[in-house]
Amino acid sequence: MLAIIGGTGLYDLAGLSVIEQHSSETPFGQASGDIVLGKISHHNVLFLARHGRGHRLLPHEINYRANIFALKQAGATMVLGLSAVGSLRLDLEPGDLVMPEQYFDWTKGDRARTFFGDGVAAHVSTAKPVSTALVNAVVQAGEHINQPVKSGVTYACVSGPRLGTQAESNFLRQTGCDVVGMTNVPEAFLAREAQIAYATLGMVTDYDCWLEDPALHVSALGIFELYGQTLAKGLQVVQALLGSELPEPEPSIRTALVLAALTPDSALKPEQQAWMSVLRR
Repeated sequence: MLAIIGGTGLYDLAGLSVIEQHSSETPFGQASGDIVLGKISHHNVLFLARHGRGHRLLPHEINYRANIFALKQAGATMVLGLSAVGSLRLDLEPGDLVMPEQYFDWTKGDRARTFFGDGVAAHVSTAKPVSTALVNAVVQAGEHINQPVKSGVTYACVSGPRLGTQAESNFLRQTGCDVVGMTNVPEAFLAREAQIAYATLGMVTDYDCWLEDPALHVSALGIFELYGQTLAKGLQVVQALLGSELPEPEPSIRTALVLAALTPDSALKPEQQAWMSVLRR
């Protein structure tokens, strides 16, 4: 089942016929909100607002572990996130839609980034951190409605909540990053630990601050002014995706823990065995 994580400005999903809600309580704390199960077209879909209703959570305050665990517990096998991003390239213009396929983690250790530890050892490969099948399906959905979605993009994740300096923006450009945001790490990596196929539809709102013209530098107000228009295009792509057959998650993602988990179940506490069983579904 596909889950949608709504980013800035997206706190519910239009057209979703609600069936039920799942609790936000998990062994890792409380998720950003209840998980909503509903139907769009002929697909059952889960929805979670990443920042909570009313946008009450800053990026470093989000309980990413609880969010991913709650979605997995509710039946998610695929997650499509929607996120605002700043562009680090002239040819990725404000208003464009992009699909990151690589991540550069430039966060500073202010968020819990793995399910493992405290007696549970595992090392999951994230060399290819997103689901190619889901990326391709979103790009094709965009093509179907003549809305270009650019793939092959590298997303740099920073801690926030402040907007970056020009030196930081130029550093990220020199590392080969194409867009910058604050929320996709550790979200993408936790999805892999939970054996969930993950991808993000990024909506370019600005050029960050690497250009010399201060009028083109990112601002919170500027993000929201353009984001609404870009979000509308992104939601049209999501509707087109849900109007077609969804891809199957890659078997390598759905079995990521088979060779990654090192601690035998016999060495785990009962509560650890319980949440590990959810991740292995």
